[in-house]
Amino acid sequence: MKVALVGYGKMGKAIEKIVIARGHSIVSIIDIDNQEDFQSDAFKSADVAIEFTTPSAAYDNYLKCFTAGIPVVAGTTGWLEHLGKIKTLCENEGKTFFYAPNFSFGVNIFFAVNNYVAKLMNNFPQYDVSVSETHHIHKLDAPSGTAIALVEDIFRHISRKKQWTMEKKNKPDDLFIEAIREGEVPGTHEIIYECENDSISIKHSSKSRIGLALGVVLAAEFTLGKKGFLGMNHLLHF
Repeated sequence: MKVALVGYGKMGKAIEKIVIARGHSIVSIIDIDNQEDFQSDAFKSADVAIEFTTPSAAYDNYLKCFTAGIPVVAGTTGWLEHLGKIKTLCENEGKTFFYAPNFSFGVNIFFAVNNYVAKLMNNFPQYDVSVSETHHIHKLDAPSGTAIALVEDIFRHISRKKQWTMEKKNKPDDLFIEAIREGEVPGTHEIIYECENDSISIKHSSKSRIGLALGVVLAAEFTLGKKGFLGMNHLLHF
């Protein structure tokens, strides 16, 4: 598999190591200083582009990849106002796009647990629910894409919650998300159910970027020969 890396920060470098370790090759690396390489023959030779950049740059990067005929595995969060456009391009023009708010297998198991617990908790209105997420100080979006995905799953099952907020003083139908930025924390997410008698929490903590990077490369391998809008539910058969 020939891989183009779009974004060469800490995640890009971690992904590069996994790509090579799994016997694949890096044919192009594009970062902020060499945007013209989207037009290069080396980039156009890639089987897949893996994109980890910034929320403001992501959508334009995806369009550039599509123009070059390259499938995309997207790990950037904070750009989801354009998600509908990407899905339309996949449906109407046969583009290939794999998106996940988090590529860690552990986090995706955590998503499944979250869905199960939320279904149970819809029947117990005495419990309020909130989400807390902690990431490194370099993360640009808040709350994280993973936190938003967790909350959207909760909304599907708990009818008393309607929208999320980052304001501590909120309405009963609001779901509070706390976003903490400190140190070099790879990522921690916790869902808390609390009433006056007790509290229940489920939590996932990433120990390093390696689990994320491996999930990204496995997703890239999965895209080969496929069309359409893909996600971890397809890869993991959830």
